[in-house]
Order: sequence, then structure tokens, then C-alpha cells
Amino acid sequence: MSLPPWGTVSRHPRGRRRRYIPWCPAPSPFPGWAGSGRAGRRWRPAGRRGPRCCCCWGQRRRQGPARGSQGDREPLYRECLGRCERQNCSGAALRHFRARQPLYMGLTGWTCRDDCKYECMWLTVRLYVQGGHRVPQFHGKWPFSRFLFFQEPASAFASFLNGLASFVMLLRYKAAVPPGLPHVSLNAWFWSTVFHTRDTAVTEKLDYFCASAVILHSVYLCCVRTLGLQRPALISIFRAFLLLFLACHISYLTLVRFDYGYNMAANAAIGLLNLAWWLRWCLRNRPRLPHVWKCAAVVLLLQALALLELLDFPPLFWVLDAHALWHIGTIPLNVLFYSFLVDDSLYLLKANSDLFKAD
Repeated sequence: MSLPPWGTVSRHPRGRRRRYIPWCPAPSPFPGWAGSGRAGRRWRPAGRRGPRCCCCWGQRRRQGPARGSQGDREPLYRECLGRCERQNCSGAALRHFRARQPLYMGLTGWTCRDDCKYECMWLTVRLYVQGGHRVPQFHGKWPFSRFLFFQEPASAFASFLNGLASFVMLLRYKAAVPPGLPHVSLNAWFWSTVFHTRDTAVTEKLDYFCASAVILHSVYLCCVRTLGLQRPALISIFRAFLLLFLACHISYLTLVRFDYGYNMAANAAIGLLNLAWWLRWCLRNRPRLPHVWKCAAVVLLLQALALLELLDFPPLFWVLDAHALWHIGTIPLNVLFYSFLVDDSLYLLKANSDLFKAD
């Protein structure tokens, strides 16, 4: 694996080149090395006697930070990270790092500690692979090869394409149907792109909260389509309930505890409600509304694509993982769903126009 050249080496003030990351010296192996102090022994992951990984993660993207992962619990990784920070992230070494760091890395928040984590992660991954062990996760995520300042290039690019597809189709919708739609999905794909570009506590929360808002907005649209046209008072009450639920959901995750399990369960429950509601409406109106097949296809394909999240595998070419494939698969669904919205809105406009003429 080739690492970014600016992060692998630095130059000594006297002109001599040295490794940016302090690699393990042979006479002083780390605690994670089996057979400490004995030459010729194979390295094994700490606490392991075989190539098995610690566990499979059933959560989208990551688990809670307190749990950690096999890779960042590895003594080899911790010792490498400690050495790197001591030798490169303070005093003259830190000033030298900042002077050599590309501007785009500094503007996107990459620090000396972040770069140490990145380099030590790949050192640990290489030793796992050389020993025939399964690639470990680090801080709840698979190791990704960084491209420029993009932490997860494939997912970031796919999120951008989803947002672009939503934007283009929104323009087409506005051209065909004057009232227009809220930009909820555009906002969600924007923060998804930002999160996969630079994973921080803030961008992670914004990505999760906007994803929840999109699911709730889809439920709201379904309620408007099925009930709101005849019962405007009921739809106002339901809208207030959804807004209150979203506010409580965000407040709990922000002020009380960022519980990944609860967030996943809440979104899964709302998603199943959304699926059942839309499918029921599509089946009931299929005889008189030929365009409802687009809506049914979107909700079913979204659930099928969600199964990709169960395929928790190390990234192909250190770039393409199951979550990135999920993002790529949702790009054409944006086009199909907006096509349904255009057809259905034009149908409603025509129906209202015919009703007005009849009166």
C-alpha cells in the first residue's frame, strides 16, 4: 500500500531524511508481538492465538467509541501512535509538520495526530496481512486509503453524485410543477459527503441527524399523499408530532448519550413504517395510477440495497466497501423517485383542475 508522500517522511533540520513514523526497532518489540524478545517468532494480534477477528459489527459505519475495535486496541498500534505523537506533534517537529502539510489538508482539519493515526493504522494492517490475519477495524471503521483530503473517497464521491442527482431532478420537478419541494434530501446528501470526506464528531452527528430527517420527511410525504388532501387538520397534527420526535431524537443523542444502537433501531423502525405505508398506498392505487410502480420500486430497492450493510468486508482496493456500494446503488433511485413525484403531482394538478371545471 503506497501512502501519501507528504505524510510518510520528514526532513531533519540538518538535511538528513528520516522516517516520519517511528517504526518498531527490532531489539525492543512491542507488547503486541508474540514471543517478546525472541527472534524468529511470528507476530500475532494482541490477545489472539489465531487469525480470527474480534467480532462482526452489525451497525452502520461504526459502534460507540468507548468499545473501540481490534486494530486500535492493538498494543502495536498504540505504541506506534504514542511514539509518533512524541516525535512529530510538538515543538519544532510540529512546526515542521505544519510547514510541509498541504493547505487543503489543514483547511479540512487534518492534524498531526490524525496523520499519526493514519500511518500507524497502515503499519498495523500490513503486519496483520503479512501474518495471514483478517484485516482489523480501527475506531469502528475499516481502513480506507485516503485520497487528497477525502477519508472515504468512494462513499464521499457516491454521496456527491446522489446529491447532484437530487439537485438535477429537483430542478426538473420545479420546471414541471410550480410549487416545488423542500430541499431535505439535498441537505442530507451534502452532510453525507462532508462526513465521508472528514469524519469528526460534528460531521458524524450532522450526517446521522440529516439521514433521520430524510426518513421522517418521506413518512410525512406519504401521510400528505394518503390523508392530507382530505384532512388538512390531521396532517398538521402529524407534522407537529414528527418535528417533536426529531427534536427529541436529536436532543437525546446530543445532550444525553450518542447511542448508536438506539439510533439504528429508531431509524429502522421509521424506515419499516415508511416502507409499509408507501407499499400499501401503491397496491391500493395501482389500478387507477399507472405511475405508482416507480414509488413501489424505489422503496423495495432501497430495502434490498440496505442488505449490503450486512456484508461487512474490508474495502476493495482499500476504497470500496459495502457502505460505498449502498451509496452508489441509491444514485439511480433518486432519478426514479423524482420521476414518480413529477407524474403524481401532474396527476393531482389535472384532477384538481377537472374538479374545478366541474364545479
